[in-house]
Amino acid sequence: MKILRNVSAGLFLVSILIITGCSKEDGTGFNLFTVDDDIAFGQQLRDTIASDPANYPLLKESQYPQAYQHIRRVRDSILNTGLVAYDDVFEWEVYIIHDDEVLNAFCSPGGYIYFYTGIIKFLDNEAQLAGVMGHEMAHAARRHSTKQLTKAYGISLLLSIVLGNNTNMLVQIAADLASGAAILAFSRDDEYESDESSVQYLYQTSYDARGVAGFFEKMGDASPVPVFMSTHPSPENRIEKINEEWLSLGGEPGNTYESSLQDFKNSLP
Repeated sequence: MKILRNVSAGLFLVSILIITGCSKEDGTGFNLFTVDDDIAFGQQLRDTIASDPANYPLLKESQYPQAYQHIRRVRDSILNTGLVAYDDVFEWEVYIIHDDEVLNAFCSPGGYIYFYTGIIKFLDNEAQLAGVMGHEMAHAARRHSTKQLTKAYGISLLLSIVLGNNTNMLVQIAADLASGAAILAFSRDDEYESDESSVQYLYQTSYDARGVAGFFEKMGDASPVPVFMSTHPSPENRIEKINEEWLSLGGEPGNTYESSLQDFKNSLP
């Protein structure tokens, strides 16, 4: 009986793979979720975060319009490159969480982007901010997010959430994303791929495309080291690969925009 159950489970998994297929736009290969599933999951996660201001004190745009103008301008500069997969499919909504002690940013499936005020105030220039944003957007665009969530929590659990049958688990997933929990650590290849994508995005803007490398250099001096950094590949290796990608694109330096980031910081509480 045990053997038969395993065979049935295997056939079921194969059926899912055949039905869902692979994504041609993002080049990530097999993904057990459809693009619509990514969006539905991201929307439910967004609503869960919005309903919990005690843990996620989102800045209201009505009170901080300039702050949202700043961060959307950075987002739009990346989307306008035309290089981001699903740029006209995902919502690419961006939110600011008011917590100066948290050095984190994340992008959920479907393109819902979150930046803590802590990481914004920690950075030195807007190119670094754009580098981080490009990296996080790449995780969603290349659909690393749902692949990693499936690995961490299981296909059955995530499908139940997409179908609206397990909203309670969204609370835990939101907490894990916000904290950069080790359970959600992306693979080394996914991290390198998102770094590379960030360089490619920024190279088509006026930003210095090595912005995400500047972020890693600064994070290397942080004390204590943020939790999510301890679950990622070595910053030194990533900086080297980022510079290699930048050189392969032509090695043209861009602008860092220190004063623009300072204006952004001044617009925050």
